[in-house]
Amino acid sequence: MNVIFVGPSLPDVKAFADDTMVIRPPACQGDVAGALEDGATAIGLIDGQFEFVAPVWHKELLFALSRGVPVFGAASMGALRAVECQAYGMVGVGRIFGDYASGRREEDADVALLHGPPELGYPALSVPLVNVDATIEAGIGQAIIDEEEALRLSQAARRLFFKDRTWRRVAEAAEMDVVQVRTLVEKAWTDQKRLDAIELMRAIAKAPLRAPSMDWSFNATPLWRKLFPQLFRI
Repeated sequence: MNVIFVGPSLPDVKAFADDTMVIRPPACQGDVAGALEDGATAIGLIDGQFEFVAPVWHKELLFALSRGVPVFGAASMGALRAVECQAYGMVGVGRIFGDYASGRREEDADVALLHGPPELGYPALSVPLVNVDATIEAGIGQAIIDEEEALRLSQAARRLFFKDRTWRRVAEAAEMDVVQVRTLVEKAWTDQKRLDAIELMRAIAKAPLRAPSMDWSFNATPLWRKLFPQLFRI
């Protein structure tokens, strides 16, 4: 059973899932441990909660790896955790992961966005910076905007709080014509988070039966044993 934690990055995830996959909402602390207790044989972390709940605990991911369960991360929270845990065997997938791993990106907020509830399909109410950057890059390649306009848009997007970052607000902050920016989005829109999430779905479908052997030992701290005593019976 491959357990995938996903939400706004890939609302139509079922179109890419096979019968070995169980789709669960964006993960928070305890959800990966719960998936292991349920018998997960691989974990795919795409989206995670972070604002009003405790986010996915690194130690959960390390515990999974210590038990030989492959763990993949991409697109959003998954990309962040993959960078932080790659030394222990977590597999990062996609361009966003690569940007963080190389140091090209550093801010966690680059993947954040405001979205609606799952009942409505996680509709995006703001634009994550990773998608702004990918769209600007595509716009340059298609000669929709020039380098100077691209820089203005990029700097404007970075000045906005992630919940306030819409294309209209970016255009206004960059002092550019809203119609021009709308044309950019219509012709060059690139949803990098979605592309990376799809790549993870394909990667986990080919996941090995066990994670690679490790040269480290999981430290079952008193806090870990207190929070997840049931896992030691797995």
